[in-house]
Amino acid sequence: MRMTTGLGYHPAMLGLRFVLELTALVCFGYWAWRTSPGALRYVAVVAVPLLVAVAWGVFATPGDESRSGDAVVATAGGLRLLLELAVFFGGAAALYAAGAHIPAVALTAVLLAYHAASLDRVAWLLRH
Repeated sequence: MRMTTGLGYHPAMLGLRFVLELTALVCFGYWAWRTSPGALRYVAVVAVPLLVAVAWGVFATPGDESRSGDAVVATAGGLRLLLELAVFFGGAAALYAAGAHIPAVALTAVLLAYHAASLDRVAWLLRH
């Protein structure tokens, strides 16, 4: 039974969130490819997004209905929010640093709109 309500928990918003998560990982991979020298880029293009994904999956706030509600490492909501902002906006920053300025600015605009529409979830995280 669903206990939270609001736009941030709407299935369409959760779907968008998932797409934005994948986009952030791709952005980190793109940055790693563009900035790593020689053969190291083949390692970096896998390792960087993998490290981000592991942090994303391990640190969670128990009861967060935008995820499974489970947490490998229980994390206070405020810290989880900081991690999420670092991943989402870090992906946009990585894209910008890799030279894709227009896509990075467009992604930032989408992220700002997404988070503005998901203020109920942000508030939930800050309360937990």
